[in-house]
Amino acid sequence: MPKHYRPAGKKKEGNAAKYITRSQALKQLQVNTKLFRKLCIYKGVFPREPKKKFRGNHQTYYHLKDVSFIRHDPILEDLRAKSAYRKKIIKAKAKRNKELADILKNRQPEIKLDRLVRERYPHFIDAIRDLDDPLTLVHLFAALPASDRLKIEVKRVHNCRKLSHEWQAYISRTHKLRKVFISVKGVYYQAEVEGQKITWLTPHGMQQVLPDDDVVYDVLLSFLEFYETLLAFVNFKLYHSINVKYPPILDPQLEASAAELYALARYFDANSRPSEKVEATQEEESELRLAQLQHQLPSNEPGALMQLVKDAADENEEDEDTKECKNLFKNMRFFLSREVPRESMLFVIPAFGGTVSWEGEGAPFSETDQSITHQIVDRPTQGHVYLSREYVQPQWVYDCVNTRIILPTEAYMVGRVPPPHLSPFVDNEEEGYVPDYAETIKRLKSAAKNEILPMPGMGKEDLDDPQNMLAEGYISRAEAIEAAERKQKMMTLEKQYHDELKMELDGFKYSSSVSDATKQKSDEDMETGEEPLPDVQQISTADMSKLLMSRKKRGLYEAMKKGQERKKAHVDLLKQRKKKIEAAEKFKKN
Repeated sequence: MPKHYRPAGKKKEGNAAKYITRSQALKQLQVNTKLFRKLCIYKGVFPREPKKKFRGNHQTYYHLKDVSFIRHDPILEDLRAKSAYRKKIIKAKAKRNKELADILKNRQPEIKLDRLVRERYPHFIDAIRDLDDPLTLVHLFAALPASDRLKIEVKRVHNCRKLSHEWQAYISRTHKLRKVFISVKGVYYQAEVEGQKITWLTPHGMQQVLPDDDVVYDVLLSFLEFYETLLAFVNFKLYHSINVKYPPILDPQLEASAAELYALARYFDANSRPSEKVEATQEEESELRLAQLQHQLPSNEPGALMQLVKDAADENEEDEDTKECKNLFKNMRFFLSREVPRESMLFVIPAFGGTVSWEGEGAPFSETDQSITHQIVDRPTQGHVYLSREYVQPQWVYDCVNTRIILPTEAYMVGRVPPPHLSPFVDNEEEGYVPDYAETIKRLKSAAKNEILPMPGMGKEDLDDPQNMLAEGYISRAEAIEAAERKQKMMTLEKQYHDELKMELDGFKYSSSVSDATKQKSDEDMETGEEPLPDVQQISTADMSKLLMSRKKRGLYEAMKKGQERKKAHVDLLKQRKKKIEAAEKFKKN
């Protein structure tokens, strides 16, 4: 008998021992596909891709430990019991016993997912990191209409709306919002909570159409059920971190007039005052205690205690971004016209320190208030105009938020075509194309900070040139001569260093005479203004390095080159479109 002989079917090795197919997992768990999908969503189990698919490429594979993880969880028995209970209701309906069916419906057991949330997210920061998808899905269902056919209940839609408003109220109150972008899909928001950047998408406030063919609503509702529990946990923790009771109790009049965010803001104001008084008394007591301890310490040790107090105070202070966002719309009062998206503005403007009102019941102040500084209008013309305020389009607010400065309002006035709405999530320098309006915003920001920027058509490296600095009047002639000499000396030393490296690669011994000759040659080149020719050896070395690469690395290198070429082609296309638009505008003017 050979040494490694193994009878067939006795023991599995390799991928066959680590992974199982979905059909095998269903047999082990004794559940149907729908229940298995729901269990995987609750437990956070996803399909795996083994290196060798031993049952073929058409199968879905799961790790054996993940399936064992599901099999030993109590949620499996709860879902089985709920499925059996649902069969009782169906049986009562089939026997036309409506009274029994109603009783069974009212007594239907509910499955709580609190334990699964604590199990999947043992630390609060883990839940914060994973909030992008929950927030997007909760905001989506908050805007959807209820449907019995698709099993979207009214209670669930109201709960999603409540959770989304509670989250937005916290972000607005603590000034954690950082970026806003309006797109065709909806409104993208980015906030920074506990040092983590969270990005979510909110649909536009329009009538939503529910497609039947493309979307599997059962899967979305299973995810939503878990995400609702997760977001409730997160809101509870965040509200208690700022000493506010959760869940909040809202004004029914404001809630009926669809002003939940303003009602939450008033709830924050009402509940934060007593906590501030308690904090003030605690601070007074701590200061008194510190003064007593200060007298008890030796004369050479008070600095250590005061340093500890300073560190503790620094931890409670707001960071620079929060301070900047908090004071952006400070002392500004906004009024929203009827056609403006109210929920987005009620979220964004208070998050950056502004005061906002609207037309309708429960508004803090009316349109005739003389203290209003800006009125947001999204219509071609404005009938009655107050001279004490400025009339701007909604895009002005979002552009000010993204640039962190108060932009001029001339380009955003009523009836004008506003400037392009640039995405704050795109790095123009990395993409290789900087729009004209981005350059304008950059100059406005530099003017606000009193920075020096290069003229249009020049780069930052041109500011290092002494001749350019002299021509612009930033430095004197003596300083320009000194800077030119320093730059020439640095270029000489750099060329000498490269020549030494080249000689070492060739195998020659370096000597001071060669260094002098190189120095003289470099001085002559600099006097004549001639640039050295490209090194042939460096070119051949680059080709040799590519030839010496392994097949995998060479493929990655070529894919990277193709990506760069594709990006360059896209930039060239944008520049061609820009030239065509400018030519068309010139033709219209002529």
